Amino acid sequence: MSYLTGEFNCKLDAKGRMMIPSDLKKQLPEADKEGLVINRGLENYLVIYTKREWDKKLDELSKLNEYDRKAIQFVRYFTAGATNLQPDGTGRVNLPKNLLDYAGITNEVVLTCMLNKVEVWDKKAHEKMISNEPENFAALAEEVMANKGRGRDE
Repeated sequence: MSYLTGEFNCKLDAKGRMMIPSDLKKQLPEADKEGLVINRGLENYLVIYTKREWDKKLDELSKLNEYDRKAIQFVRYFTAGATNLQPDGTGRVNLPKNLLDYAGITNEVVLTCMLNKVEVWDKKAHEKMISNEPENFAALAEEVMANKGRGRDE
């Protein structure tokens, strides 16, 4: 699998449309044909997935116990507001107003590639999040990455 790379500053027009940056669009060749999916992030940002990656997420969710209240609640909130996006002929996508409101996005956004998805942040919220970097990033890296191979595919 190839991963998405880059960070892009974008502006929304008055109708909530955003032009997908050309460098990002090159990394999403299936977007024109299959479309994209946008939904709420775990914090106040949005997430864009390719249709294929979104289907993988749904496959994971479908394996949860449908009688477990926490699982039901998680699925309900995780998928709330999920919307298909289809780029128009000029490469724009229309971001749903309810999702823009959830993330506090007005007109300036930052798209941040995160492995297999793209986070969509209000520019000011992104600046605040980035400026809140842990004092000791090396310690965080050690804690998170020390056992990176354990538990996955083993």
